[in-house]
Amino acid sequence: MFHKIKSVSALPDYYLFVQFSEGITKKYDVKLLFERWKPFREFQRNPELFNGVQVDTGGYGVVWDDNLDLGCEELYENGKTVKTPFDGLLAFSDATKLWGLNESTLRKAIAYGKLINGIDVCKYGKQWVISMDAMRREYGQPK
Repeated sequence: MFHKIKSVSALPDYYLFVQFSEGITKKYDVKLLFERWKPFREFQRNPELFNGVQVDTGGYGVVWDDNLDLGCEELYENGKTVKTPFDGLLAFSDATKLWGLNESTLRKAIAYGKLINGIDVCKYGKQWVISMDAMRREYGQPK
């Protein structure tokens, strides 16, 4: 299973703060790659390059330039889980992709009382957010 990346931030001392679409956040130490992979040593010579990290198209990794990238599985498997207040929260769009549902299915579940506003789901502006626990309870494991 691919753990799609939602966002990435460069932190001091060559760490990455990576948020995954399933509501998990990891902190990844890029320094560990300096000895294993010569191209990553470029960050020591050019720290601004490291700060320019971006999520790759589709969320399957992070990129700096044409020569430097890391896959989502490497970041997920070897990153350390970080607790945040947003753990386990998913945008409806992410939840529907993970479970193979339509957003209207979730909206109907709210209307019928299957998902409870303020407990299972919450709306922020125009964006609905749902807990991972509620998704598992109502729809099983992600596909």
